[in-house]
Amino acid sequence: QVQLVESGGGLVQAGSSLRRCCAAPGRTCRTNAMGWFRQSPGKERESVATISGSGGNTYYADSVKGRYTISRDNAKNTVYLQMNSLKPEDTAVYYCAADQHSNLYEIPVTSYEYDYWGQGTQVTVSS
Repeated sequence: QVQLVESGGGLVQAGSSLRRCCAAPGRTCRTNAMGWFRQSPGKERESVATISGSGGNTYYADSVKGRYTISRDNAKNTVYLQMNSLKPEDTAVYYCAADQHSNLYEIPVTSYEYDYWGQGTQVTVSS
């Protein structure tokens, strides 16, 4: 079982920035894809950004392209999500996830492809 520990998040005003971190302490996830997802009340969990084990391939949802950046530091078993120019519609519970089946270059996109999840953290963007 892989434990993912998230940090960051909270209440911010529109136009602000936040940085989310997700660590897998005691576990090597260097070869596995990791990603960030979000879920708003009444909506399905959606993919925000995912990154391959190598860090060389990334995916972004259209709604966050140009505003969010996903990155990883494999030496620290940590993945980051830099969120800029936040909008009220970005308000959601954000989850970190890790996949145990992908190779170094794959970037699974759907939540069903991920095996381990963080606890989720609320991000609220006020207008």
